[in-house]
Amino acid sequence: MTPEGERLRVALDANPLIHERTGVGHFTAEVLAGLAARDDVATIAYAITRTGRNDLAGMLPRGVRPATSWVPARVAYTMWAHSGWPLVEHWTGPVDVVHATNFVSPPSRAPGVVTVHDLAFVTSPELCRPESRGYEALLRRALVRGVTVHAVSDYVAATVRDHFGVDDHQVVRVYEGAAPMLDRGDAGAGRELAGSSRYILAIGTVEPRKNLPRLVRAFDALAAEHTDLLLVVAGADGWGTAAFDATVGTSRAGDRVRRLGYVTDAQRADLLAGASALAYPSLDEGFGHPPLEAMAASVPVVTARTGALPEVVGDAAVLVDPVDVDELAGALGQVLDDDDLRARLVARGHARVAEFPWSRAVDNLVALYRDVAAA
Repeated sequence: MTPEGERLRVALDANPLIHERTGVGHFTAEVLAGLAARDDVATIAYAITRTGRNDLAGMLPRGVRPATSWVPARVAYTMWAHSGWPLVEHWTGPVDVVHATNFVSPPSRAPGVVTVHDLAFVTSPELCRPESRGYEALLRRALVRGVTVHAVSDYVAATVRDHFGVDDHQVVRVYEGAAPMLDRGDAGAGRELAGSSRYILAIGTVEPRKNLPRLVRAFDALAAEHTDLLLVVAGADGWGTAAFDATVGTSRAGDRVRRLGYVTDAQRADLLAGASALAYPSLDEGFGHPPLEAMAASVPVVTARTGALPEVVGDAAVLVDPVDVDELAGALGQVLDDDDLRARLVARGHARVAEFPWSRAVDNLVALYRDVAAA
């Protein structure tokens, strides 16, 4: 074991673990698990939130120390946007690096790293909740303080550099990993949950950025030729729920669109195992986990030619213009009907997933921490 005095002390924002986990929550969980397995890092998981703070300790890997605050996140963010107080060390104690996992980098004595998962609040503000647009001011203030940006893709890195005008050295791209265990779902359980032996699966919060109303319209075009096919949407309600429901309500095949709401990791794995295809026509993504999850589960993928998605999926998915309903419908029909294409996509998908191990992601993040601490 590395002596305590030689271990790098990392404070990491664990707020995304609390409540229903989205992609940021899964990212945070995987990084914490990877750090906990190392003997050269001492990890403190901080959560600045009034709700759920008492549950944090039970969510952390063994060896990770919790540090919580009763201050509501909204209050803390407001203070951080206008001042350099309170320092995060007030809760964590002295550390060598502070890693903000979800855009908001707190003021600290130690140097900071902030993960930027996407910049939709800059590139497509009309697709974001108003509160998300406040991230820009917080991120700009952090950059002025000298915080280093961890960009999850080259697309995000380039967008940060262009929009904020920062030097190359202040932005470092480290790819995330592909979610583990999602190749071990129960296809039968997935089909039972979906309500059909054949279904197109869509994964994601029901919000405008996920482009689900156009997917419903594309499914309408397929439904007549595939009479046993369902469209299954697995994801929490978001601020696009009304538009989604309205589109389903006017769809000819609306009775074959099933929305499951938020699903557990086990249910997600089961749904992927039983799916005929994954549709992910998102309008803007900084990385995009569901396509890699589907590839791990041997499911062919149709996704958008936008944001970081082409960078992440490579040649292992069919790429479409997400606003072209006919192109989306045609690609899904081709994937459903062409066995040779399906086999090629599945084989390429397995190879693609292997390029995104979480172990490499954590190794690269620790190297980044050490560079930032040394500087």
